[in-house]
Amino acid sequence: MTAATISAWSVSRYGAPERLVPVTRPMPEPGPTEVLIRVRASAVTRADGMMRAGRPLFARPFLGFRRPRHDLSGTGLSGEVIAVGQNVRRFAVGDAVFGEAGMNFGANATHICLDEAGTLMKKPDGLSYEEAAVMCDGPLTSYHFLHAVARLQPGERLLVLAGAGSLGSAAIQIAAAAGAEVTASCSTRNVATVGALGAGRVIDYTRRDPLDGPETYDVIFDTIGVASFAKARARLAEGGRYLCPVLTLGLLGSVLRSRVGDGPRALFSAAGLQPPEILRGHLDRLLDMAAAGALTPVLDRVYPLSDLVEAHRHVESGHKRGNVVVV
Repeated sequence: MTAATISAWSVSRYGAPERLVPVTRPMPEPGPTEVLIRVRASAVTRADGMMRAGRPLFARPFLGFRRPRHDLSGTGLSGEVIAVGQNVRRFAVGDAVFGEAGMNFGANATHICLDEAGTLMKKPDGLSYEEAAVMCDGPLTSYHFLHAVARLQPGERLLVLAGAGSLGSAAIQIAAAAGAEVTASCSTRNVATVGALGAGRVIDYTRRDPLDGPETYDVIFDTIGVASFAKARARLAEGGRYLCPVLTLGLLGSVLRSRVGDGPRALFSAAGLQPPEILRGHLDRLLDMAAAGALTPVLDRVYPLSDLVEAHRHVESGHKRGNVVVV
């Protein structure tokens, strides 16, 4: 009898999308607290591309210095539970689920084992597998930064930089549902889409730098690191907050320096480093929003798993609208 196997993608050396190589591995056996998931869809994110490339360099103590410590690709996924460990209580065979593999990676595959105590949730019927696969990227990260980090309040003025991407499209919907006054920037082709998501005002950055105007904001969410705290500071109101999920040495310095005094502050807190129980609580609230029609993940392109390299190339082109998924 032939042993059961899975299909996955390996990146054994840091580099361009072409470093990704299809591999076959033995079918994993779930441990006592693990579930084995048949993956139906998995996300391809900007963060996945950065980890594949080993960027930024100061992240390599976590990823692996010379080469990836965990060589499989992908973090966000959705699928069906097909086996459970003897001590599993939260899930049963046949459950539709979604979640993230975290720093162990391996979501861009046909099967994966995850611990039930991790960031893993039951998938509601109202979300497709493709939509559920991206919930732990843009929606979860944006919710964390807007609510847990910035503590966004109703009526506050928010500027979302790069409003058409995975984080931006989610942030607009989350902030609008929270009662904020949302302004977002995007390219000309995405103006209508971004406005429909809930931005009361849209700035076409090909015609005007969104940070050059006279407007001030209580929160500026720089979703992909297109600006800096130094540049955004002039557009922040008293007590204003600049958020960016892309940690650089410059941002780290701004976070530390802005702690002194009472002026605007740069803030950072990695969503992926929060305890799973905290992230599951955020996802509960996001699922409530989705059920109420206040949040719909935006899907740009859906590729077959066999086209993962092309999916990474599209994400790195900088022209995606919302999220990219492989199935």
